[in-house]
Amino acid sequence: DNASLGVTLLSVLVELAAAKLPDWDVEVVEMHHRMKKDAPSGTALLLGEAAAAGRGVAMVAETDRDAVRAGGAIGFASLRGGTVVGDHEVVLAGPHERITLGHVAEDRSLFAQGAIRAALWLAGKPAGRYTMRDVLGL
Repeated sequence: DNASLGVTLLSVLVELAAAKLPDWDVEVVEMHHRMKKDAPSGTALLLGEAAAAGRGVAMVAETDRDAVRAGGAIGFASLRGGTVVGDHEVVLAGPHERITLGHVAEDRSLFAQGAIRAALWLAGKPAGRYTMRDVLGL
């Protein structure tokens, strides 16, 4: 799980938007520093999964930028360069209009801050599996 509070809230917004606009195309665009080895990033995949969950379907991901999207497929574009901590944008594209939801991580310390908030929230809770959504009461 991503310990960012902002990414956690973004995933909820993406899920809600995809649920309300099930026929719109979904594209996830992410950028990270040039040394990042995976693409798409785990956070990008988390956002794609949120869109699929909003639609009530399993995620079908496509990363081939030359291909025409299969119906309902979620597209991913990965950019790498410089020292970017993490930029994520989810574009919902419908007929004649688009909605863009995004998050920009400016400093890696935000992940530690989210983990500390989660640890404080977790204190005294019974054993179980919790997520960052639980920490934010979502």
